[in-house]
Amino acid sequence: MDAREIAHDLPHGGGFVEVGDRCWVARYEHLDVNVGLVAGDRGLLVIDTLASEAAARVAVEHVRRLGAGEVVAVVNTHAHFDHFLGNAVLAEEYGGLDLVAHEEAAAAMPEEHRAATAAGDAGGRLVVPGTTFSSAKVVDLGDRSVEVLHPGRGHTAGDAVVRVPDADVLFAGDLVEESALRSAVPGFGPDCYPLEWPATLDLVVSLLGPGSVVVPGHGLPVDRDFVVGQRDAIGVVAETVRELAGRGVRPEDMAAAAEWPYPAEELGHAFTRGFGMLPRDARSLPLA
Repeated sequence: MDAREIAHDLPHGGGFVEVGDRCWVARYEHLDVNVGLVAGDRGLLVIDTLASEAAARVAVEHVRRLGAGEVVAVVNTHAHFDHFLGNAVLAEEYGGLDLVAHEEAAAAMPEEHRAATAAGDAGGRLVVPGTTFSSAKVVDLGDRSVEVLHPGRGHTAGDAVVRVPDADVLFAGDLVEESALRSAVPGFGPDCYPLEWPATLDLVVSLLGPGSVVVPGHGLPVDRDFVVGQRDAIGVVAETVRELAGRGVRPEDMAAAAEWPYPAEELGHAFTRGFGMLPRDARSLPLA
């Protein structure tokens, strides 16, 4: 089964659909978020826990309906509220499970929780993963090992991807965006790293083969070609910001100063964050 075949079988709220050997994804309508699931003979690994405790309870019911085992570990792919605010429910329902995130993601979660709650985007108890890593971690599911990797900064400082080598499936979090909800525009938010994102995706692409299934944080599964295309478009954003900054174009003027691979109104944070991260001598007019 390839990514195009899976797309026809993955409706919102329909429970888990298998995308590779003992690898599933469930797609939830609110923000078009995906929850991943990987099984081994020691139990199940859940990838991301949605934006609220109520949503997470629905996901737990879908896990139980699948009947593939008990959850022993959870990975949060990054520190945005729609990917970790269900942690409390999973920790409550499956006592003793291992909650895993990149160290930068875990550090950012309290402030993200505060901001999301204040804005009315979500609510619920804050449970920060107690197991963190800097570059890579292996989750032992008994008869298979699952790799949790930090390929670099991009969507956030603490992005993680989850790779199941024997199934050729990779859960990419929001480093890859497919969702029609955002017209497949990557999430250039206020905590993004637009100039580093292309190199981060280069590493992700190096993990993929021609038959790999890639599950984005939002939207339908995609293949290696899709990821390569998105990497190239993000690379155009990065290089164009560098070039414009070198000519002295300010972030507020960048939208009208070039052709962009995505709608310019979606790139405001890419302009400001990219400009601000360049060295001073790379964002001033040449002397001659």
